Formats: sequence, structure tokens, C-alpha cells
Amino acid sequence: MERLTRTHIAVPLVTFTTISAILLVYGFQQSYMTALGASLLFVGGFMSFTLVEYMMHRYVFHLNPKTEKQEKFAYAVHGVHHDYPKDRDRLAMPIPLSLALSTGFFFFFQLFMGVNVFAFLPGFLMGYASYLWVHYMVHAFQPPKNFWKVLWVHHGIHHYKDPGNAFGVSSPFWDVVFRTMPRK
Repeated sequence: MERLTRTHIAVPLVTFTTISAILLVYGFQQSYMTALGASLLFVGGFMSFTLVEYMMHRYVFHLNPKTEKQEKFAYAVHGVHHDYPKDRDRLAMPIPLSLALSTGFFFFFQLFMGVNVFAFLPGFLMGYASYLWVHYMVHAFQPPKNFWKVLWVHHGIHHYKDPGNAFGVSSPFWDVVFRTMPRK
């Protein structure tokens, strides 16, 4: 059972890039969208994911447990990651669970936006893939000497100096908006 909680980073990256491409191709083949509309919806989906990522990390993964069940939940979904941040196989959600969630998001978004889901969800999923890549990079590699270093340092501060701040992984944007940027 424990093996099912481990995921190699390439699996979700390839899976969600492929699903995103299929959804976009299908949407264009069915003439559901224009290039401009698809681009705007894709960016909207991507940005929406960054907000969901921030909210989940801040309010679900770092919830203040009030019961033993909540404490076990918090540890299972995120506490183990803080205890073992260099465990490369625990940096992505298991693929069956992430596929189930993405399917649920498809139907949820389709309720509100109809066929626009074929451009919005790929942006959302690529936001997730970007989050996974940045998260993996931060925990698996030495600090880069390029523009990725800002994200590497930001998430490193969350893990090693200030776990009550810096909840954005793929972007510090929402940390600025919600005033959870770490002090310099």
C-alpha cells in the first residue's frame, strides 16, 4: 500500500501534458474555440491553478488540526513531506488520485463554462505540471544559477525557515497578494 503513495515526477508531467494537448486538439477540431479565445482561457486556467495551489497549500496542507483525525490527515497529505523534503518520490500526488481530481475538475469547470473547458482545463493542468516541476526542482537539485533561483529560494524559505509563510510554489504572486511573503 505504501508503494502507491510514491510517484516518479515524469509520470504526472507526461500524463498531464498529454491530456492537455488532447483536450486542446479536440476543442479545436470541434471548433469550440478560436486561437485567441483558447489562449486567454489557457492563461486563465493556468493562473487559476496558481490560486488553487496557494489556497490548498495554506489552508488544507497547513491546517491547524483540532482533532487526532485532522492531525493524521494533515500529516498524511503534507506533514510527511515537511519531515522528508528530499524524498523525490513523494513530491507528486499519486497518479490515480490526481487523475480522479482532474476528471472532477473537468466536469466542475464544464458546468460553468461549457465547451470552454477544452482550453481552460489544459491551462489549469499545465499550471499543475509547472507546480510539480518547480517543486521537484527545489527539492531534488542544488540552487540553479538562473531565473528559477527565485522560486527555489522562496520555497526553501517555507521549508527551512518560515513554514507559516511563502505558500506559493510555482509563483510568489499570491504570497504578495495575501501578505504571506517571508521577511527578508
